[in-house]
Amino acid sequence: MSNSVEIKCVAKNGAVLPVYKTSGAAGADVCALVDSSVTIEPGCTKMIPTGLFFEIPEGYEIQVRPRSGLAFKNAVTVINTPGTIDSDYRGELNVLLINHGKENFTVNSGDRIAQIVVSPVTLGLFSQVESISETERGSGGFGSTGIKSV
Repeated sequence: MSNSVEIKCVAKNGAVLPVYKTSGAAGADVCALVDSSVTIEPGCTKMIPTGLFFEIPEGYEIQVRPRSGLAFKNAVTVINTPGTIDSDYRGELNVLLINHGKENFTVNSGDRIAQIVVSPVTLGLFSQVESISETERGSGGFGSTGIKSV
């Protein structure tokens, strides 16, 4: 059984409301709303409008994530993933797409370009202290828990 929360949404004329494609989907697909086709050249990034404006309840966020099929078939993905839409943002959802492929990629209105996931937000209470506890990992950073060569 899944939980749900009402997300109010204004959709410009021609925009498509987010849609969950299956009953078990965590992400709802969002579609582009462009005046004319947008071409993303290899290695380039474009901001793609959706025509959607959300009223997200306080205590929630919407995360913008790539669509796996778009990434696999075309090497096109969301560059700032996951992108966060805060509950106090009222502007249009624009998706930052990057083309990692070798061919131009064209976006048309109605194309599914990303998915959004509604998530509860937990705020941290940050306090300054003189020291923090030790752990087995310590300050080991990037790659520090992987297999080490001999």
